Amino acid sequence: MDVVIALVIFIIGGIGGFFATRLLSNTSQEQRKLAEQVNKSEAALEQYKLDVADHLSSSAKLLDQMNNTCQTAMKQMQESTHLLQKATSIEVDSMPFFSAETQQQLAQTATLRHQKRSSDTAEAITEAPLDYSDNPSGLFNDQKQKVTTAE
Repeated sequence: MDVVIALVIFIIGGIGGFFATRLLSNTSQEQRKLAEQVNKSEAALEQYKLDVADHLSSSAKLLDQMNNTCQTAMKQMQESTHLLQKATSIEVDSMPFFSAETQQQLAQTATLRHQKRSSDTAEAITEAPLDYSDNPSGLFNDQKQKVTTAE
């Protein structure tokens, strides 16, 4: 009988062990899945950190380039301002806009035009405009006009 009891206990223990390992294996599978998810999340976090570090380094390079470009532009502006100040400090007579011949021709043309204008204004004063009548009707005088009506 001892053998039978030992055999029954062994069978019951085997069945209990089978169900226990099934139950524990489900929890262990869940733990493995959770561990895999944690590992994936940690890897994604590390990749994200690397991406952020790359982004920050490229941003720093771009800012450095912008700074260099701004400094170059400021130097060019200073040089241009200096050259412009130097150019405006030169006397006007030393660098005329027109050549001497052109200035002489312009002066002759201006004197001819002034002479023509003075003669035109003298004639305009003596002559009446063509749209005026020689015999005024007196319509615009402040006097009362005679009304003529046909009755």
